[in-house]
Amino acid sequence: MSAPNRNVLWGRALVDELVRAGVENVVVSPGSRSTPLVTAVDEHDDLTVHSVLDERSAAYFALGRARRTGDVTPLVCTSGTAAANYHPAVVEADEGRVPLLLLTADRPPELRDSGANQTVDQEKLYGDAVRWYKDLPEPEADARKLRSLRTTVARALAEATGTPSGPVHLNCPFRKPLEPTPVAGDVPADLDTLAAAGRDDDRPFVSTTAGTPQLDRSDLTPLVDALAVERGLIVAGPADPPGVDPEAVTALAHATGFPILADPLSGLRFGGHTRVTTTCGGYDGYLDSRVTADWPAPDTVLRLGASPTSKRLRNYLARTGARQFVVDPAGAWREAEFRATDLVVADPSRLTARLAELVGGAGDPDWRGRWETAERTHQDVAGDVTTDESGGYFEGAVLADVTDLAPEPATLVVSNSTPVRDADRYAEPQAAGYTVLGNRGASGIDGVVSTALGAGSATTDHLTLVVGDLAYYHDSNGLLSALRCGVEATIVCVNNDGGGIFHRLPIESFDPPFSESFKTPHGLEFEPTTDLYDLGYTAVDDREGFRDAYAESVASDGTDVIEVRTDAEASQRTRERLVEETVSELEDRI
Repeated sequence: MSAPNRNVLWGRALVDELVRAGVENVVVSPGSRSTPLVTAVDEHDDLTVHSVLDERSAAYFALGRARRTGDVTPLVCTSGTAAANYHPAVVEADEGRVPLLLLTADRPPELRDSGANQTVDQEKLYGDAVRWYKDLPEPEADARKLRSLRTTVARALAEATGTPSGPVHLNCPFRKPLEPTPVAGDVPADLDTLAAAGRDDDRPFVSTTAGTPQLDRSDLTPLVDALAVERGLIVAGPADPPGVDPEAVTALAHATGFPILADPLSGLRFGGHTRVTTTCGGYDGYLDSRVTADWPAPDTVLRLGASPTSKRLRNYLARTGARQFVVDPAGAWREAEFRATDLVVADPSRLTARLAELVGGAGDPDWRGRWETAERTHQDVAGDVTTDESGGYFEGAVLADVTDLAPEPATLVVSNSTPVRDADRYAEPQAAGYTVLGNRGASGIDGVVSTALGAGSATTDHLTLVVGDLAYYHDSNGLLSALRCGVEATIVCVNNDGGGIFHRLPIESFDPPFSESFKTPHGLEFEPTTDLYDLGYTAVDDREGFRDAYAESVASDGTDVIEVRTDAEASQRTRERLVEETVSELEDRI
């Protein structure tokens, strides 16, 4: 590998190892100090470069892509606050176990703590939010240093995809010249070929063989015995990339006779398995203590994935007194009610497949029927409600309509705050080919637009984003990626003029400060954002208008924003009324 100077040699060696390890996409943002890295990724024929101008949006774009694929997405930025703008997405990637590789360019070490322009302390910038950190040495045409660099890249990718997967940070100092300017004598002609060009046959410099945590037969026996009961549940929370195998969980549901309570982000709410299993999705609308007080408690609960979105479900599990097995391949504790009794360190897909082979019995049909009745009652009560207490379009119906109308296959991204909760309660389980994603690691509303467009860049599926108005405002500059990165999407912006989620909390009764400090009405018009980024735009305020606009967007090319104007307070009163009606029905039926 020849190069005009040591920086170019260094950048090419680093990028060469990324490609050898299977990396196909890199997200970059413009800047000077990162020039050796940017030119290296740009000149590599096997890489697709996604140029995102704003570093915060770039990080969320990469996060969305990695969440959709389960593969590492590297990021490249310049020095200074550019790297700091990655931090919110790094926190989400850490908590959500999304594999990222952060390549932050830096000034030479002697300029640190000197007042030099655009120089900040980038060492361990993200603290404990990364799986691994390394400050790379300065580039040098030295065989040992180049072998070290290639090894470090291989290690970084292995750490990012380990158990648990997550972000890794490599800080990359460069001194001038940053451009591919020839520097006489900088790169010796007799430089060791292995160090300069890598291993033969395009092999990675270091290949990592990662094991998968699983239980021995003797360790499985207590769990098998605990599942051999009449009443049990499989609770699937938001899944870690790349997700849990639906076939394995379905096999276990058949073997045990247990219902599956499937979070919309679990990968189990939608798919063909819902035809042959008792898959519940409306539990947030009926797991009221008035309903469950007379239910027999489950004997065993098997929990997969992160903590469920539904607070009612979490509270129900806490008060049952059941034996609860939390399955986590990393051995982390993800059960904030602290009522779980057992932590199982194992890969959930392999574990459920193995348990399905060993567990006997089909459970109590009356127990399963109780859940089916509750689910059907909730769907009957809520399914036909499309207007809120004021006669406007009910926010919960928006999510129900999206999951009714989206084409197959589709990637659906739901924002935090109200949209994900409405998806949890009103998106009915069905056999549709949907992949539903959301940022439930740290559960912030920042970066949602960029996350969705990043996810859309990784697939040919149709992409729909359902986002609240504050989250849309928060990341409106992320819309530029639709143009620059060639992503087509239908963006459904539910505009209730502020933080509608706070109508669910007791603070609603205290005004002031509720209106100005919590609900935060903004009075913004969003149509100009679509003019700025050359997107299609439609405003609707009723169900018929939305369904027509959505169908038209799906059938057309490009990216469209459908602004759905709703009344947050009226929609919240409707949610409360539907729960009361469901509870009343179930008190009579069960």
